[in-house]
Amino acid sequence: MSKKKEPHIKTFGCRLNFYESEVMRSHAKKAGLDDAIIFNTCAVTKEAERQAGQAIRRARRENPDARIIVTGCAAQIDPDKYGSMAEVDQVIGNDLKLKSESWGIEPQEAKILVNDIMSVKETAGHLIEGFEDKSRAFLQVQNGCDHRCTFCIIPYGRGNSRSVPIGVIAEQVRALVDQGYNEIVFTGVDVTSYGVDLPSNPTLGQMIRRVLALVPELPRVRLSSLDPVEIDDDMWRLIAEEPRFMPHLHLSLQAGDDMILKRMKRRHLRQDVIDVCNRARDLRPDMAFGADIIAGFPTESEEMFQNSLNIVKECDITYLHVFPYSEREGTPAARIPNSVPVPERKERAARLRELGDKQLQSLLQRNIGKEMLVLIEKGGVGRAENFLSIDAGLSELKTGSIIRVKTMAVADNSLSAEII
Repeated sequence: MSKKKEPHIKTFGCRLNFYESEVMRSHAKKAGLDDAIIFNTCAVTKEAERQAGQAIRRARRENPDARIIVTGCAAQIDPDKYGSMAEVDQVIGNDLKLKSESWGIEPQEAKILVNDIMSVKETAGHLIEGFEDKSRAFLQVQNGCDHRCTFCIIPYGRGNSRSVPIGVIAEQVRALVDQGYNEIVFTGVDVTSYGVDLPSNPTLGQMIRRVLALVPELPRVRLSSLDPVEIDDDMWRLIAEEPRFMPHLHLSLQAGDDMILKRMKRRHLRQDVIDVCNRARDLRPDMAFGADIIAGFPTESEEMFQNSLNIVKECDITYLHVFPYSEREGTPAARIPNSVPVPERKERAARLRELGDKQLQSLLQRNIGKEMLVLIEKGGVGRAENFLSIDAGLSELKTGSIIRVKTMAVADNSLSAEII
């Protein structure tokens, strides 16, 4: 007997997209779209859009009878571009993709289903049954962004900032814990702006503290990323006092030079990031940091770029997400003269990644011989609280379980360990 087909989803971009893909998977199943191939696109870089277009064309060649649906940020920003592709049957906008009724509309009724994203005022709590990877769950607590960094097109794909009420978040967290998830990652487009649109304006830190109180059985919570200057007092209390809040912060850094940060229209300066890292480590000595960094922003000199390299070392940032700058039509940065040549952007990005590799090796070395609580991931590898990869021959253990190990040695980009 042949296995029943299910919708196939190809996800590009951020963790929020991966969460939303699981919501769409459920809606598409219920709508009976078993032959559908769904592309959840990203618009952060031109390369992400190029890859999506290439994948769409390949999918049509290999699956001539499938229904191909394109959604996500790139589709929201330029629906006509994807709607005009011969390979595409339907385009669905970023807010409509999360509504079950959108998936019951036939392409002949409406090939392009896209709203004005700036008119969307609410983010619903999209209760989902679970994730294909049973180790951790990502939970959308916020969407959109009210800020307009000069390099970023994403607000035009996501709309303005809006938050999920605390009670709805707690309800979903409890449901996911009941399914066996021991770690939940709160995610959003600009997650530190959480609550500004809700009654009484709760902060992100207040929300997390409240959810942890309402769901005491949740062992571990993380954040996907945060803005360095928007860490509220309750978040500092979490860092200092709450062992269930993992000692791993991913910062939306973008650059280490003050002039470049100003031209990016970021809300922080170099010293703000240094102060945040120092304070976090004073409160939680085992804190590890990641960061997003753009290489080769317009007008970035070699000296300015060195400031980005130096802040990685000065703040001891380990997990780097590096992007060569990519012009996005419609953004102010795309109009800035004196652009950095593309080969130089790529070369600087390579140097940042090389530094990131060295930083990771240094953190691995410092964690040899330690006892750690490890969450078992798919394939038997584990993640420590500070997000280091742990290999303790764990393939026989249940994905999503938490065990205690003692680390022994560095093995490539992981630590070998034994169960204790």
